Parts: sequence; C-alpha cells; structure tokens
Amino acid sequence: MPRDAGCPLAPAPEVGVLRGERPIGRVRIWNGTTPWLITRHADQRALLTDPRVSNDDREPNFPHVNAHRADIAHATPRLITNTDAPEHTRLRRAVNGPFVVRRIEAMRPAVQKIVDERIDALLAGPNPADLLTALALPVPSLVIAELLGVPYEDHDFFQRNSNLVLDGSLSLAEAGAASAALAGYLDRLLGERLAATDPGAPADDVLSELVGRVRNGGMTRTEAVHMGVAMLIAGHETTATMISLGTLALLQHPDQLAVLRETDDARAIAGAVEETLRYLTIVQTGVRRVAREDIEIGGVTIAAGDGIVFDLHAANWDPEAFPGADRLDLARP
Repeated sequence: MPRDAGCPLAPAPEVGVLRGERPIGRVRIWNGTTPWLITRHADQRALLTDPRVSNDDREPNFPHVNAHRADIAHATPRLITNTDAPEHTRLRRAVNGPFVVRRIEAMRPAVQKIVDERIDALLAGPNPADLLTALALPVPSLVIAELLGVPYEDHDFFQRNSNLVLDGSLSLAEAGAASAALAGYLDRLLGERLAATDPGAPADDVLSELVGRVRNGGMTRTEAVHMGVAMLIAGHETTATMISLGTLALLQHPDQLAVLRETDDARAIAGAVEETLRYLTIVQTGVRRVAREDIEIGGVTIAAGDGIVFDLHAANWDPEAFPGADRLDLARP
C-alpha cells in the first residue's frame, strides 16, 4: 500500500480504513492464498496469546512472506521463532538465564563502553557522518557479541560477518557464506567449552548457558549453534533500525527529545523506549501464524488451517488502544 509522503513512518491510510471498517478480513498474498489480515490491537492481542494459533512455519497454508521462505521452511532449524510449546518452551528456557535483570544490569559497563567508543569515533569525524554505519549497525553486533561471550579479539570478525549476513545488497549465496562462517565460529567456541576438562565457574553469557544445556541433554550442539546465530540475526537489524529511526523521530519531535534529555528516571526512560517502539513498529512485514483449530473472533470464524497475518503497525497506531496514536508521546501512560 502507498505511504503518506508527509509522514513515511505512518501506516498507509488504507490500513486505518480497514482497521475501522473490516478489522478482520481476507487479503491475497504472493502465492494467491487468502489469509486473514488482523489490524485491530485488541484482536491481535487475543489471537497472539491463543494456543490455537501456531507459529510453526512448516504447517500447510502458513502465510510465508515470500516464495524463498516457503521453500526453505522444512530445512530451517527449529528455533524459538518458529516453534510452539512444548518445543518452544524447551528452547526458550535455554536462553532465559542471561536475560534476567541482574545479569543484564551487570552488562551495563561493557555496553556503555561500546556505545561511548562508537560515539567518540563518530564525533572525531569526518563530519557529516552516517549514523547508521558509524553507530546504529556496529553497536548491536558488538553488544550481542558481549552477550554471547565472544572473546574481544574476535569482535571484528563477528561484526564483519554480522554485517554481511544482513546486507540486503548481497546475493543469498554471499549472505549464506557469512552465516555459515558465524555458525562455524560459534560451533568452534562451543566445542572448546564442551571439551574443557575444568570448565570453572560458569560465565554469565549465553554461550555458557547453551553449553550447560548441551551438557545436560536439554538441547543438541547443533540447536545451540543455530540459537546463537538466530539471536544475532534477530537482534541486530531491528536494533540498528530502532537506533537510527528513533534518532530521526526524536529530531523531528524536539519537544519529546527535551522530555528525554531532562529526565534520569529509569521508569520514564523505559516508557520512552516502549513508546518509540510503538510509534515506529520496526517489523512491518506482518507477523505470520496459522490456525490449528476453528477460532471465533470479531463475528468471523477463522477455520483450522487458515493463515493469519498480523499488521503490527496498524495495531500500534490503533486509537482505541492508544489515544492520539499518530503522535509520539514519551510520557504516554
């Protein structure tokens, strides 16, 4: 759908019409199938938490984003992004530990150092600088490397291949080669830790958590490697885009930038991040699911086997859920 040239960050005007007049309706996608398009916040919240809605992209009629995704679905490793309970629960437990508040807080000095160094390099010139390449892209890959437990001396290799994996101008073969290099590297690190006769005290990083899961039979070594690569890919581009577009949004709303600059309250800052996530809605290709059973919602029946596409941007700009949804409001309750 065409964007409003006046505000490219806003959903297409037609989406607002659909949300108001036909919030649950059929839409035709690339392969001629007609999954349900969900545009209202309340309906999305209900369906995304409904156990009858499946995330398994190998299911018949799963509404893949394109032919390539459909072709590789059965060859794609099973991850937390494409499985249902109980498999999803098992895989998620494998990486929950490093994300508890205590461990994340312990990472603050390392993350601060990474950000400070990139900002210092950006300010050193030449100017004007490209925020995306100077700050937004390198920071997530370096932080993820820290989170995974990648040795500092390997950060350049990790960042270089991370960028190649996500470079949309490269061929699938080139991006695949970079992904394979990362997988091989993580497999070697994992193997070294598994082979250690005296592993010592476990470190507070994801790789150590994965090693523990492999040791106790909670997951396979291959699953652990794929999980590490998936965390990199899932967390890199979205975070980089948030940093760059979030900066743009704040510069376009100087009153909101002033609100952020004038507070050091952690809750207020967390709320500002949530509001920026809502306003920008980085993932705009539609979250995709398939119904396992018949579901009655909003006066329609989504039949077992029907595909479902969730337009998150439409839901995040739903005035019933967010009054004045087209406005960036960092103090939004």
